[in-house]
Amino acid sequence: MSKYRLFVIISATILLSSCAKEFNAVYKSDDYIYRYEYAKEMYARGKFSRASLLFGDMVTLFKGTDNAEECLFLYGMSCYNSGDYDSAAEIFKKYYSSYSKGKYAEIANYLIGESLYQTVPEPRLDQTPTLQAMKAYQNFIDLYPYSQYKNDAQGKLYLLQDKLVEKEFLNAKLYYNLGTYFGNCTNGGNNYEACIITSQNALKEYPYTTLREDFASLIMKSKYSLAVHSVKEKQSDRFQDAEDECYGFINEYPNSKDRSIAEKYIEKCKRYTKTGEVDKN
Repeated sequence: MSKYRLFVIISATILLSSCAKEFNAVYKSDDYIYRYEYAKEMYARGKFSRASLLFGDMVTLFKGTDNAEECLFLYGMSCYNSGDYDSAAEIFKKYYSSYSKGKYAEIANYLIGESLYQTVPEPRLDQTPTLQAMKAYQNFIDLYPYSQYKNDAQGKLYLLQDKLVEKEFLNAKLYYNLGTYFGNCTNGGNNYEACIITSQNALKEYPYTTLREDFASLIMKSKYSLAVHSVKEKQSDRFQDAEDECYGFINEYPNSKDRSIAEKYIEKCKRYTKTGEVDKN
């Protein structure tokens, strides 16, 4: 190790130790105004974790004083900027409930949604946080329809909706892939029917989704597979339903990559109508 690098390391260690001692001294100080100003300095310098510790400790102390509103807001901002989004969301909610007409009311209400947005999981996981974020954004738009943040909130709302749709698509696709596993197609309740119902419900709830064609394709494939694996008494009606679905798919998506599948299914459905034989290939 060079002498220069050793010097830098030693200097940094001394500096960090000095800063830590300074922070601890301020944190233990009985001079609350001094602590508050130091917290604001930490915030301005981007030391958000330290700032949040100080602001959080003083929120109760400043309750009812002139600094109470600003302290609570800066506490929320410190948590948000330090990546503690769960705490930030709760703090901004508390701020808005306490100061709905306050200086930072609009931005605080917007940041409730922003904080929750940061906690949204991938589509395969439980989407409760997604629903909470959507509710927060919608509430903000309703309260501040002319806000400068409205377009951003609206955009995030659409992105979150897409995440919910993707979740439904993954569920529907899973049902389709499971096929006749865990049961047969005799009395209903099988995976193909679950795929159809899940896809149809998603299209009703989200009619403008970009996954509309994908859902339609799953419905078409599931209806055909359902007919193929049904008992003989149900096959005639189900093959006719599958054929109608294939024609509907082609009419709505004439240039779809799955058009050839729809055309193949139509031919197989017609063959069944003529011969009564099921082509499982």
